[in-house]
Amino acid sequence: MKKPSILIAAAFTAAALLFTSNAKAQTQTSTPSQWRFGIGVEAGIPTGNAHDFSDFELGGTARLQYDASTHFAWTLTSGYYNMFGKDVSVITPAGVVTAKAADLGIVPVKLGIKAFFAPTWYFGAEAGAGFETISGGNTKLILSPALGYANRTWDIGARYENFSGQGNSYGLAGLRIAYAFGL
Repeated sequence: MKKPSILIAAAFTAAALLFTSNAKAQTQTSTPSQWRFGIGVEAGIPTGNAHDFSDFELGGTARLQYDASTHFAWTLTSGYYNMFGKDVSVITPAGVVTAKAADLGIVPVKLGIKAFFAPTWYFGAEAGAGFETISGGNTKLILSPALGYANRTWDIGARYENFSGQGNSYGLAGLRIAYAFGL
């Protein structure tokens, strides 16, 4: 009579230990943070009116990302772009003179989304304002579609960025390579 009760007690003890260790293991595993922060380097080719004075853009950005789900994220991006001035021909009373165009700096502030259509591939869209840093610079509306690859550490995206306003529109086709980490 004692053997069955000892076996039952041992079975209950083993089951209790199994469930307790299983519950403890579940509480110790951590889910990745929904917040991510990335620092990126950007390079691009100016288009539209910007191509008249620049052949190359280089900049850096910081992006805060909130993963709303495994397929959708909100982004906030800011940084600095520099469109380097190129040699341009200027017509003067003395004739045609070659001069270097001034650089154009822009501080973008953009809100956006990332919609993942595969585990690491996304379509992105951002909208915001671009503040020109030259004297008398304007504020431009920025609209920017993108296509990219992102995992837990790297984010590589190609985009077109349009700057419009004050009767002057230009853009850039660019590439962003960023290192990201969870917060």
